[in-house]
Amino acid sequence: MSSSGLSTNGSTIQFSGLASGLNTSEIIKALLAAERVPVTRLTNQQEKLIGQQGVLSTLKSNLQSLTFSAFEFELPSLFEGVQSVTSSEPSRVSATISSGAGVGGYEVEVTQLANSAQRSFAFTSPAAEDTLTIDGREYAVKAGATAKELAAKINSDGKGTVYAAVQGEGTIVLSSRTTGATEGEFIAVTDAGETLVEKEGTAKAGRNAEYKVDGVAGSSTSNTVTEAIPGVTLTFGALTTAGAVTIAVQPPQTNVTTIEKQVESFVALYNTTIEEIETQLSTKPLANPQTGEERAVGSLFGDSTLQNLVSAMRQSMYESIEGLPEEMSSPLSLGISTGAATGGKSSQAALQGVLKLDPAKLAKAIQENPEAAKTMMQKWATSFKKTVEAVSGPGGALTARIEGDSEQVREMKVRIATMNDMIEVRQRALEQTYAQLEAIMSRNSAQSSWLSSQTSQLEKSGL
Repeated sequence: MSSSGLSTNGSTIQFSGLASGLNTSEIIKALLAAERVPVTRLTNQQEKLIGQQGVLSTLKSNLQSLTFSAFEFELPSLFEGVQSVTSSEPSRVSATISSGAGVGGYEVEVTQLANSAQRSFAFTSPAAEDTLTIDGREYAVKAGATAKELAAKINSDGKGTVYAAVQGEGTIVLSSRTTGATEGEFIAVTDAGETLVEKEGTAKAGRNAEYKVDGVAGSSTSNTVTEAIPGVTLTFGALTTAGAVTIAVQPPQTNVTTIEKQVESFVALYNTTIEEIETQLSTKPLANPQTGEERAVGSLFGDSTLQNLVSAMRQSMYESIEGLPEEMSSPLSLGISTGAATGGKSSQAALQGVLKLDPAKLAKAIQENPEAAKTMMQKWATSFKKTVEAVSGPGGALTARIEGDSEQVREMKVRIATMNDMIEVRQRALEQTYAQLEAIMSRNSAQSSWLSSQTSQLEKSGL
């Protein structure tokens, strides 16, 4: 037995069954589909919120990185005066600033370089295992060992007193690990197996570096000298046979290069952050999203919180800071801007608020008035951080929205689970109801068949 009818959405449902002739599974499926519509709608909303939460978290992270970059301008060390030092012959005498040094020129003469004590030995590969001692340190030498193997063992000894250098396969030169004048015995070698036999006349005592600074003699156990010019470290590379080397110590100056690198870093981070926010603000929702990722697209289209933040960030780059002179009142004074208009029209970058740096203007402003530049940047950084952190910091608007989205997602998860449980109960009830209906109709059909057979028999018997 079969029949047909129309479903709620207008499509034809074919009914067939054992007793009723109805396709009960399709009927139940159609009934439950209507009850699942709210679940699907709620699931889609949940996926959209999760996607939006991810976008907001990314923007928040970018904004926090931007505030950290701005914080660098508040550090006094960024604007501290730094001394520099130069050498007229750095290959002979190089110089670096180690601390505050007296300004001026210094004449340095090097008449002797520091070196280490040395002894040379003839090497013979031992026929049997040998043990030799160098300054009280024992070294086992296996049978057939090479000079390079012995040298490697000596050089790898962290408590050793010498370094070993191999010259060909027949000679090993031992050098003290420290330079400077040698007093008494040096590099004592004992070797009964005669793996090492000293070459006569090759022993050389260590010696100090000898130098003069502005005619005042000095001596050092090392070729790196810190006491010759207070605050300056000298490194001797060769004798000054052609005349004294001039070491010039400059007055403390603000390091323009360091500040320029920090500004460039901030500008790059600012631009990528602004561009990302602009992308989110201008991206419209998709007409027919199918996935959670697609539903998140355009979730921040025209978002007022982000629009206000972008406006405030741009304004902070140009707005004069109260209490500062007009010529040094905003980052614009240091050459940080959206660039000049071209052909009477603003560039697309300028319209979007993308920043660019004029390094020449930055250097000039710092060199002419470093203290004013420092004050302006520190005050601006404090104000900029406050503006951004009001949105991205703890308790800020983005943080509140992310936490709010998380709470909604949790609530939706519970509601979806509850609704699915109710649908499952409903499904079991419908299946039981239709099963009972089939059983009743099956029994009725059996009784009808029995009565029909009895009536037929009566008719045949003539009763």
